[in-house]
Amino acid sequence: MRHDGLRTAVAGPQAGRVVSDGSGSPTSQSPVRAAVGAVATTTAAVLPIFLVGGLAVQIGDELGFSPAGLGVAVALYFGASALVSLPAGWLVERYGDRLTSRAGVLISGGSMLGTALFAHSYPSLVVAMVFSAGGNALGQLSSNLSLVRLVPRHRQGLSFGVKQSAIPVATLLAGASVPTIALTVGWRWAFVAGAALTVLVLPLAPRGPRPAPRPKGGPNRGAERATGPLIVVALGAAFAAASASALGIFLVDSAVAQGIGAATAGAVLTLGSVIGAITRVGGGWLADRRGGNHLAVVAGTLGVGALGLALLAVGGTPALVIGTVVGYGLGWSWPGVLNFAVVRLNPAAPASATSITQSGVYVGGCAGPLLFGLIAADSYPTAWLVAAAAMLVAAALMLIGRRLLLAHPAVRATMSRQLGSIATSAGE
Repeated sequence: MRHDGLRTAVAGPQAGRVVSDGSGSPTSQSPVRAAVGAVATTTAAVLPIFLVGGLAVQIGDELGFSPAGLGVAVALYFGASALVSLPAGWLVERYGDRLTSRAGVLISGGSMLGTALFAHSYPSLVVAMVFSAGGNALGQLSSNLSLVRLVPRHRQGLSFGVKQSAIPVATLLAGASVPTIALTVGWRWAFVAGAALTVLVLPLAPRGPRPAPRPKGGPNRGAERATGPLIVVALGAAFAAASASALGIFLVDSAVAQGIGAATAGAVLTLGSVIGAITRVGGGWLADRRGGNHLAVVAGTLGVGALGLALLAVGGTPALVIGTVVGYGLGWSWPGVLNFAVVRLNPAAPASATSITQSGVYVGGCAGPLLFGLIAADSYPTAWLVAAAAMLVAAALMLIGRRLLLAHPAVRATMSRQLGSIATSAGE
C-alpha cells in the first residue's frame, strides 16, 4: 500500500459534526460552507500581491520602478510571510479559525485600501505589501485548520484543491482588472475594489469553535511531526514556488516586453488562472481516489510544468498561451495536494505542520521573484529558462522528501494508528 498522504487517515474529530462555539450553544459546521469560506478567505488574503503583479505595468509607470523593483517588492512580501508563518500557525492552533481568518481578511483589506490612498512612491508600496503578509499567513493557515476539522476525510483532497484554487482566482481577478479597471479609470481603483471585496468576504470566513485549552502536561504536538523530512519537502516547495510565482507576477510585463499588447497579456494571464484553478480542484478530486503517492504526483506535475516555463522563453503569442496553460495547469497545480498529504500525516496539528511547508512556499516566493526580476532586467527569456530549471530541482526534492517521510518513526506511528482505527471501524 502507498502511504504518503495515506487515504485512510482520519480527519479532525469534528469533521461534519455539530460542535460548540465556546458559548455553550451548538454550531452547525457544514463541510460545503467550510470549503467556500476557505476559498473566499484565501483569495482575499493573497489578493494584494497579485494585484501588484497584474498591474505592474501601470503601477511601475506611475511610481517609477523596473522589473527588478517589482521583484524586490514581491520578495519582501513573501519574506515577511515566511517570518510570520510559524507564529501564525501557533496563533491559529491556539485561537481557532474564526478569529484568525477574520484578522487575516481585515489586514489584507486594510493594505489594499492603504495602497490605493497612500502609495505615492515605491517605498510606500513596499510597506503596504509587507503589512499584508500577516494577513496572507493567517488566512492560509486558518483555512487549512477549518478544512481538516470540518470536512470528512474522503473529501479532504477535493476540499484542499478547491481551497488552493483561490490563488489562481486571485491571479484571475488581477488579470481581469487590467482591461476593466486599470486601463479605464486607473490602477488605484482596482485596489479600492479589492478592499471592498474583503468586506464581502468577512461573513463567509470560517466560523469554527475556539479550540479547547490543552491540559498541562499533555503530549507535545510538535514532537509528533516529522520535522526533518517536512523541511526537505518545504525546500522543494521553495524551489517550486520560486519558479511558479513568476507566472502571476511577471507574465504580463514579460509579454509586453516581447511586443504583445497589455490587454492581450492580461487576457492570457486570466486564461492561465482559470486553468490553474481547474487543475487544482481536479488534482484534489483525484487525490481522494488514490491510495497514496501524492508527493510523487506533485513531483511529476512539477517536471511537466517546467516545460511550460521553458516555452515562455520562446516568445510570440502561441508560445505565450501554451506555456501559460502548461505552467499554470501543472507547474502551479501542486499546493493543494501537498497540503493534503501533510495534514493527513499530522491530523492533530494541521496548522502547525503546514506552517512548515508553507514557510518553504513563502521563502520561494521571496527569493524567486527577486532573482527572476534581476535576471529579467537583462533578459526575460533567460529568466524563464532559469525558472524552468529550478522547477526540475523542486521535483527532485519532493521525491527525496517523500522517501524521508516514509522512513520517519513519527510518520510510521501515525500510519499505524490510522490503520488501527480503520480496522476497528471495520470490525464494528
